Amino acid sequence: MSIQKPKAGQSFPSITMNDLQGGTRDLSKPNAPYDWQMVVVYRGKHCPLCTRYLSELNTLLPEFHALGIDVVAVSADTEVRAKEQISQINPNFNIAYGLTIEQMQTLGLYISNPRSQAEYDRPFAEPGLFVINAEGNIQIVDISNAPFVRPELTSLLMGLKFIRNPENNYPVRGTY
Repeated sequence: MSIQKPKAGQSFPSITMNDLQGGTRDLSKPNAPYDWQMVVVYRGKHCPLCTRYLSELNTLLPEFHALGIDVVAVSADTEVRAKEQISQINPNFNIAYGLTIEQMQTLGLYISNPRSQAEYDRPFAEPGLFVINAEGNIQIVDISNAPFVRPELTSLLMGLKFIRNPENNYPVRGTY
């Protein structure tokens, strides 16, 4: 089965998930007062690289917010597993959990089977990152098949500062 990867410039799909704040989150929509959304897909509790990445994201969160960008991180973890991992970070952004295989496929993510029960008991998503602009379109997309390859957050932040500056009139790239 061939899965279509989301394309830059297209609408981000509306996917609603439960979050650790006790509500639900439509991944395609930022919370007020922000007009852009960044969705960070992480592998889950079994991944120490994810914990480090989410910790760094939490440190840089005020800079993303200053640019008008809301952040949500999502994984296939259960609520219990998500809470266990996130308790190490105490993030100031929403954490959604329970990403299904169908939702992973909708997002064009790579999906891995666990190597052992110690890793996880079900398939999980490899890393992905989506920046959704005010029109609900994918401004930036990064999908990886391994935990070692993810956008470097300070470089991403620098690029988003450039993109969000109206004087630059920077279009969605990669749409040819």
